[in-house]
Amino acid sequence: MLATVELEVRHLRALCAIADTGSVRKAALQLGMTQPSLTTQLRRIEGAVGGTLFIRGQTGSRPTPLGHSVLSRARPIVAEMTALVLAARDAACGVGGLCLRIGSVGGRVVSGWLRRVHERLPNTETTIHIEVSSSALLQLLVSKQLDAALIHEPAGFPLRLPPEMERRVLAPREPRFVALSADHPAAARPVVTLAELGDDAWIVDPSAGHECAALRRAFTLAGLNPRLLHVRDSVTAADLVASGEAVRSCEPTTEPTDATVVRPLLGDPLTAQLSLVTRPGALPITETDALYADLADAYTELANGSAAYRAWLGGAGNDRSASPVDSPTGVPRERQDISA
Repeated sequence: MLATVELEVRHLRALCAIADTGSVRKAALQLGMTQPSLTTQLRRIEGAVGGTLFIRGQTGSRPTPLGHSVLSRARPIVAEMTALVLAARDAACGVGGLCLRIGSVGGRVVSGWLRRVHERLPNTETTIHIEVSSSALLQLLVSKQLDAALIHEPAGFPLRLPPEMERRVLAPREPRFVALSADHPAAARPVVTLAELGDDAWIVDPSAGHECAALRRAFTLAGLNPRLLHVRDSVTAADLVASGEAVRSCEPTTEPTDATVVRPLLGDPLTAQLSLVTRPGALPITETDALYADLADAYTELANGSAAYRAWLGGAGNDRSASPVDSPTGVPRERQDISA
């Protein structure tokens, strides 16, 4: 039985989206969610209010009498909250001031990206919002709480962007490496296979979107079924890896410690696409170009500074489709810009 929820503005916004689009599927696309996630959320909302809010038919989803009643009260609340957020943004930026709100899934590239933005726009108030879930970032873009966001999409699990959103691919095929204890039997190898780690416990963050599903799929294809440890705290995860209790997938630019090593996985069973997604009308095209250039330069600098990633680029990354950074026009940058 699904647990009920305490209603929040995001729940009311979801109800309005379903009513406006006439479809749970279309509403999920608009909100940057998966259809099953929105369906589960709707059931919990209905549990909270004590009745069915929508009836599904061949023509879509239409509100019940109770649904109409709830929507009549929900819409003013959503409108007021949107107005509040916009007013707060104006107040934070100052009258006539400039404000840039960017989001990211996190990672080592964020600091270099922000440094470049601050240097280029010293008089602009720039904020950063970090989420482990790319779907959450898309929801913030849709609700106009962000102007641009760096998102992460594991291979085989692409996100469905609302049609008006613009996607600029940064890294079409970034590999995921593995972090393991320096005492691990596989640590002496330059490249590790999934089979060598099949008996290890793997750390996953259950809130990190489709990364867990991508990992499970890779194990299934390899005929493995290792234990998964759900750990959200990065410090605890790092300690577990260092102690040899578990291993975990990581960015190719992850720096090893005295107690850990970082190794590529043979055959690159885990890869992801990194993209900059912008909300229509949020930024002028010239600023979007510049923001992407800042991000690409930061990523290139990071890749150049990682011995493990440079080695991958010189081997498995020789194929043009594996180019880690694309230009703003979508044409991959030359290999020597990254691995020189």
